[in-house]
Amino acid sequence: MTIRATVTGVGHHLPDRVVPNSEFESTLDTSDEWIRTRSGIERRHFAADDEYTSDLGTKAAQNALSMAGLVPDDIDAVIVATSTPDLTFPSAATMIQQKLGMTRGFAFDVQAVCAGFVFALANANGMILSGQARRVLVIGAETFSRILDMTDRATCVLFGDGAGALVLEASEGTGTAADRGILGTDLNSDGRHRDMLYVDGGMVSQQTGFIKMQGNALFRQAVEKLASTANTALEKAGLGHDDVDWIVPHQANIRIIQGTAKKLGVPMDKVVVTVADHGNTSAASIPLALSVGVARGQIKQGDLLVTEAIGGGLAWGSVVLRW
Repeated sequence: MTIRATVTGVGHHLPDRVVPNSEFESTLDTSDEWIRTRSGIERRHFAADDEYTSDLGTKAAQNALSMAGLVPDDIDAVIVATSTPDLTFPSAATMIQQKLGMTRGFAFDVQAVCAGFVFALANANGMILSGQARRVLVIGAETFSRILDMTDRATCVLFGDGAGALVLEASEGTGTAADRGILGTDLNSDGRHRDMLYVDGGMVSQQTGFIKMQGNALFRQAVEKLASTANTALEKAGLGHDDVDWIVPHQANIRIIQGTAKKLGVPMDKVVVTVADHGNTSAASIPLALSVGVARGQIKQGDLLVTEAIGGGLAWGSVVLRW
């Protein structure tokens, strides 16, 4: 018998406020066309002043639990991928645990920026395979609007807020690539590239800080590293490109998504794309795209998915799973 970590529920939540590209035209030297042609983004959601990462994550988690037919105390662990927690500590995960009314188990955050959800998913998989947990709630949630310099047109038009969540449960498999569940993972980081994407705040500066990004340099790193990590995870699973039903990438930029798909030899009609509606929601983007893909009727049980992401650090990775 082989234990697999299988998805049994998925959900997402977006703030009510929708910010179209045109909203930036009055304050920045930019336009809807300029933003769309360079990023593929048409709109994004921004959290309200009294709405925080834990609020978004809680609502996404509730939707995932509902699909799975579970209640909070059925869950053994909560792992939240975020770079924008409500407070420095305690973790957003423990806040979500409390808001869900969950009175057992454990909760913690993972911080790998835009790659955070992939890292959280790989950690949840390891806990299930080791017997540490049987059911894990894996959440990506962000309020990046709070760390945007609204005078910097290179960054402030790219990011948005939102949350997505998955319920992973232990199930029995055959030990073959035909099993449902997570079949392969690959995680990487290289701290030498820190200056390509970072926030100039924290303990060093004693202030919150804003996102700083070297867009062109990051683009060149992204396509190569995303394709490489996806190939590695597929190889670990004993699968190839022809086996893939859907790529569900980090939704950073349509050109990165297209470039990675081309390098993998996968047509764009096999790629779940949500970047136009959400912008870059960092660690929330993959679970958001998974939830939207299911709601659209694209992703169906038995489909083979490849998720891949890259973020500040640099940190990058991928997960291959059968839905």
